[in-house]
Parts: sequence; structure tokens; C-alpha cells
Amino acid sequence: MKEQNCVKMEFPSRSVNEGYARAAVAAFASQLDMTLTELGDVKTAVSEAVTNAIVHAYPEGLGTVSLRVRILEGDVLEVQVKDKGRGIEDVEKAREPLFTTGGEDRSGMGFTIMESFMDSLRVKSKPGSGTSVTMRKKVARRTAGR
Repeated sequence: MKEQNCVKMEFPSRSVNEGYARAAVAAFASQLDMTLTELGDVKTAVSEAVTNAIVHAYPEGLGTVSLRVRILEGDVLEVQVKDKGRGIEDVEKAREPLFTTGGEDRSGMGFTIMESFMDSLRVKSKPGSGTSVTMRKKVARRTAGR
């Protein structure tokens, strides 16, 4: 799919930056004239992806989280969250509901939530090299001339 617009950013893996990432993606995505429900779905999925990178990628300290948001032809929003942290040993196992490596205070529902709020979810990871989560959502065209 051809890219129509794109924004990229990086930030330290501090939990306070999850809110910033969520707001930045929402502001960029708003050019697609999303409904409040669609926008809420995207914000929730972004929160989960960024929180996963913050909590799981760098458990011993700070690292960098990269975020890329693209608008693709056909009114498709694509969000990619990447880290260069410890990676995921078994991606399929990690995608199972309730599976977590984050301790008792983590629900293990991050990937399940991302998958339920977005149209597609792709997770690539290599132990010791990091993880890339790419999500897409097709936005229903509501106005002419967009």
C-alpha cells in the first residue's frame, strides 16, 4: 500500500511517555476523520503496545521506544512500535490471553487487546534484539473530499 503521510518519533521507555505516544498517534490519526469509537480503539491499542515495550523490553533500565504512524492509501492507519530490548522467546505463547512475563500486576492481555481493537496485528521479535509490533486499522470513509 502506498504511503500518504507518516510521522516517526523516539522516546525513552519511561511509563510517563505512554500517554504522550497515545496522544500523538490520536492527533495524527485525526486527519482520517475517525469516529470517536475508532479513535478510542486506536488509542487503546497504542497504549498496550507502548506499555508492553516499556514494561517488558527493558526490565533492568531505560531503553528507546520507536513509534511510526503511517496513513496508507485506502484510509488505512498503520502504527508500528519497536524496541531494541530483550525480545520475546516465543511470540505465539506471548500472544495467548493471560500469558505474561511481567509479574502478578500484569494481566497478560496486551496482544489480545491490540488484536481486538485493530484489523491486523503483526509481531516480530528476536531474543536479545528487540520486538516490532505493527497494527493496522481501516477507517470507514465518512466525508467526501478527504
